[in-house]
Amino acid sequence: MNTTQTEALISMVAVLGLFVLMVAPAVIGILRDRRLDRQIRRAAAAPVTGPSDQSAASGPARGTAPRRPARAA
Repeated sequence: MNTTQTEALISMVAVLGLFVLMVAPAVIGILRDRRLDRQIRRAAAAPVTGPSDQSAASGPARGTAPRRPARAA
């Protein structure tokens, strides 16, 4: 292998490396969008269920501190 062939090989590898660096973010974005679309379709197809007991749903969440009103100045 002579110098010209070595330089051509190095240039080709450099161009391929730059191509991968330029294309990789686009491919990652496409894959992410497809995953989000799949999650949205799955969530839209899931049945929506509400709480069975309305009195429990209107109260504060379990384990939270009670809210106190602010003092008047």
